[in-house]
Amino acid sequence: MKHRVLLLVLLLSFGSTNTTAQKISTQKQNEHSVDTALIELGSPAQVLKATANPTEFKVVSYNIRWRGGEDLSKLIALFQTDPEIGGATVLGLQEVDRNKKRTGKINTVRQIAEALGMHYAWAAPPTAKATDEEETGVAILSVYPLSDVQRIVLPHSGPGKRRRVALGATIKIGETPLRFYSVHSENRMVVEKKLEQIKAAIHDLAKFPSVTPAIILGDLNTWEPGAGGKTKRMFKNEQFHTPFNDDATFCQRIILVDLKLRLDWIWLRGLEAKSFGIDRTIDYSDHWPLWVTLKFTQSGTRTNTTQ
Repeated sequence: MKHRVLLLVLLLSFGSTNTTAQKISTQKQNEHSVDTALIELGSPAQVLKATANPTEFKVVSYNIRWRGGEDLSKLIALFQTDPEIGGATVLGLQEVDRNKKRTGKINTVRQIAEALGMHYAWAAPPTAKATDEEETGVAILSVYPLSDVQRIVLPHSGPGKRRRVALGATIKIGETPLRFYSVHSENRMVVEKKLEQIKAAIHDLAKFPSVTPAIILGDLNTWEPGAGGKTKRMFKNEQFHTPFNDDATFCQRIILVDLKLRLDWIWLRGLEAKSFGIDRTIDYSDHWPLWVTLKFTQSGTRTNTTQ
């Protein structure tokens, strides 16, 4: 009798453990499915012909503040023809909607990619609630194909458990592979945690050879006093440099006062900036776009370094 009771207990225990394991496995599968849904890669039917071995190439970083409709169409035209941000080889964008009500449930990055003839990748963070719309994401668009695409959920949550992401991709420009990141850091968070969010892209970069040229750009939300200096020191320690100084990239009018802040950056490794600027004529966002014309350095030494 005792043996029968013991056997029954063991069977029930195994069944309970097995059920728990199944629940954990199902939860992980669901989380993986959600993560997979929040990253998208694609190419348009007609891809713009890329220069085989360019001596220089242009990169643009812009927080587009979820443009849609007519504003998006006008912005696309600027990406094509504007003297400063037009004709870029690679675009790194932030606040890019997909399937959100406020932008007409369209796929913003796909619309841009099809109009410009560029390969693209897009990623968004997990939502705080299962019933929430997809979060606004970040995007990379390139006239050269993208590989090793990585969605990076940044550490630390913001207000309302909101998360942010970065997106990394390898772009082979001519014969040289370039590692490229578009990052959108949280705005309401202490500086030290913001720096840890930025470091998530640097940690991903460490998986690649140290000689790999790299660009980390985006809206890093460095608005607090001292945030810019800490950001510069961190990147300098990682052998990055930037041609940009402390010029404002964000301008929002609050009670008749223009709030000008330095939020957006383009950081370089193994690349030389030949020309660069902030296009303040473009006002489709509360951010201004940054652009830089680059060439690869022979030895990877830093040039145009901000101290």
